[in-house]
Amino acid sequence: MSRKFGDRKDGTYLKNISSMHAIMPLMYPNRCDNEAYISERIDLTAINRYLEKKNAGGPDYPYNLFQVMVTALLKTITLRPKMNRFIANQTMYQRNEVTASFTVKKLFSDDGGEALAKIRTDGSETIDIIHDEIFRQVSFCRSDEKDPSTNSMDIIQKFPRFMLKLIGAGARFLDRHGRMPAGVIATDPFYSSAVLANLGSIGLHAGYHHLTNWGTCSVFCVIGEIRKRPFYDDDGHMEMRESVDLGLTIDERLADGYYYSKTIRLLKHLLENPELLEQPLNEKVNY
Repeated sequence: MSRKFGDRKDGTYLKNISSMHAIMPLMYPNRCDNEAYISERIDLTAINRYLEKKNAGGPDYPYNLFQVMVTALLKTITLRPKMNRFIANQTMYQRNEVTASFTVKKLFSDDGGEALAKIRTDGSETIDIIHDEIFRQVSFCRSDEKDPSTNSMDIIQKFPRFMLKLIGAGARFLDRHGRMPAGVIATDPFYSSAVLANLGSIGLHAGYHHLTNWGTCSVFCVIGEIRKRPFYDDDGHMEMRESVDLGLTIDERLADGYYYSKTIRLLKHLLENPELLEQPLNEKVNY
């Protein structure tokens, strides 16, 4: 697809949008000033049953909750394209690809390093392909190799303090005007459709996580720890079920509340019916 005037290398300039959505970035230019926080509790009964079925054959790399979450979020953003928009330099863009990023802890210790992973999709992927890609990237991140973004930060860190401030100012200018090198955009997690943080893997509850004014990410998803919690039916009867809490922080300037409501409903539907993730990400779902 050829770039037109006003486009960025990572996004297409949106001209035909409502006046309200065109004016809002001018009045509220910072992403962090426009955060909408949504919390959801997911009953894991269906996911647990699905994972048991997927792992029955004893795969070398078992399927897990995080892979289901990543796939469900990617499918949601693919089918709800306004969630894949971003605002930069007070202008709204449609992102050119659907991506999800996360941080991988190399070793679960106080001194364990971290590495960056990013999943790219073209809409044809299923959970099996996402599962294999997550395995590949986690294996790479836990090796001695470093991703390009980490390598760049290691190099920059060695500069004198006064030069670091100049480099930071220059980087923010390039970021604001869409001129960051493609190599940075390729691996920086904050140049993604969504960033996920699996806090449950380190024993923490789901909660609010801010967006950043750096980069273009408009969605942050925090996954909490798995616990048994009470669920009530229409008659008031209570049953303890395994569940997980999600915390979603979204740039409210992208769409209206109705669009967000339907988006969350789709995400919950996919998580409550994980077999739908066997279909390509771009295959529509009735919900």
